[in-house]
Amino acid sequence: MANLLVKNIGLLATPTGSNPRRGKEQGEITMLKNAYVLVKDGLIAAVGEGAVPAGLSDGAEVVDAEGRLVTPGLVDAHTHLIFGGWRQNELGMKLHGVSYLEILAQGGGILSTVRSTRAASEEELTDKAAKVLDDMLRMGVTTCEAKSGYGLTPEDEYKQLRVIHRLNETHKVEVVPTFMGAHAVPEEFKEDREGYLRLLCEEMIPTVAREQLAEFCDVFCETGVFTAEESRRILEAAKAHGLIPKIHADEIDPIGGSQLAGEIGAISAEHLIVCPEAGIESLAKGGVIACLLPGTSFYLGATFAPARAMLDAGVAVAVSTDFNPGSCPSANLQLAMNIACLKYRLTPEEVLTAVTLNGAAAVRRADRLGSVEVGKQGDLLVWDAPDLDYICYRLGANLVDTVIKQGEVVRF
Repeated sequence: MANLLVKNIGLLATPTGSNPRRGKEQGEITMLKNAYVLVKDGLIAAVGEGAVPAGLSDGAEVVDAEGRLVTPGLVDAHTHLIFGGWRQNELGMKLHGVSYLEILAQGGGILSTVRSTRAASEEELTDKAAKVLDDMLRMGVTTCEAKSGYGLTPEDEYKQLRVIHRLNETHKVEVVPTFMGAHAVPEEFKEDREGYLRLLCEEMIPTVAREQLAEFCDVFCETGVFTAEESRRILEAAKAHGLIPKIHADEIDPIGGSQLAGEIGAISAEHLIVCPEAGIESLAKGGVIACLLPGTSFYLGATFAPARAMLDAGVAVAVSTDFNPGSCPSANLQLAMNIACLKYRLTPEEVLTAVTLNGAAAVRRADRLGSVEVGKQGDLLVWDAPDLDYICYRLGANLVDTVIKQGEVVRF
């Protein structure tokens, strides 16, 4: 890898430290003016203010930031990237008041996407997801998590996970695999929930772990999907086989998912739109990262997660897109940042931490991603903006000027 120097940085804004919060408030970030960053062999080798030391740029490609803002690359820690078809036909149903769970109960929603995903080949799923990753990269996402969960048979779940691995090997965006066979009970098991639970715990999870198809295991703990006790059973099986628990919790009804997240030691709890006080306490006690998805609340016309109460309780908050074909068909993490400021009332500094360091922590990569520090990976963004306030203020615009992944400028 060639060396790269980014100079004339008007403002370098970054969280610091390999762990969320780390005894600090989430909004306490480091800001350097008139700064520079040197990347060698893909890793950050020097960060400083003022004139670039003599000889530092020798042999390096130089990127002139021209006085603009530089931050770490963004981390989208919650996506459902791999799926067949779309679900635009549900928009009219939603406009006429049909709820998310009602659509699911009628065989639509997740189950509709399951049918389309089962019918799609690996090549078709790969090509479709790669186009979305291209868009995400242009908008500054250099790492994203991707879940299975639209197959709901062993082979179709493994198919999705193989696509994730292929994309991670071939695309500039680093893609992190999560197994989510517990996304719904498939139609063929409608009268045999116990049979599907056994299939998950006794066949699918062991195979995913043995073949190293995923790092994490997620479950949709929700009314009409999986109960808190069923979710516990699934995640305990995952832990027993070396997969790290995640959980969709308190998206629509507070049925105990957030409490379970803390009790079971999940790395993250996702959604948390209606998270109760007891759930927040459990997240804080268990050191669980709250991965919040403001775009989903916006798209569903739902309330917004109690982000401020979580921060006040000492919970680290990440913000992600939840890109999926039903409840948030948007891969624009910058838009999620805008909504997080406006609806969660997070400061731009808190939002930056949420989409960089805390996002990296939610996928167990905060030791090498999510901040601009010596020794970390050289994932950087040069923004067409002077400061953090501007990128949180400009609603829905793509303000990324230059994307740098592992010390290499991405050419689009």
